[in-house]
Amino acid sequence: MSKASQPELKKFMDKRLFIHLQGGRKVSGILRGYDLFLNLVVDDASEESTPAQKHPIGTVIIRGSSVTSMETLEAMR
Repeated sequence: MSKASQPELKKFMDKRLFIHLQGGRKVSGILRGYDLFLNLVVDDASEESTPAQKHPIGTVIIRGSSVTSMETLEAMR
């Protein structure tokens, strides 16, 4: 049996991300941690119901199975 590899998210650590979740939910915040299952710890998070409406929700843990896509909101070096 092969060993599962760690997700390639190191380059996104401490960067602001926009995360699309199942059910059409959207969260933005700063990635502070992750694990093998793509569970994410997001700091300074806001849930976005529309682009103009952001609801601050603080520090959250997002279950990896609910993430559909992610994009960075900061320039990568």
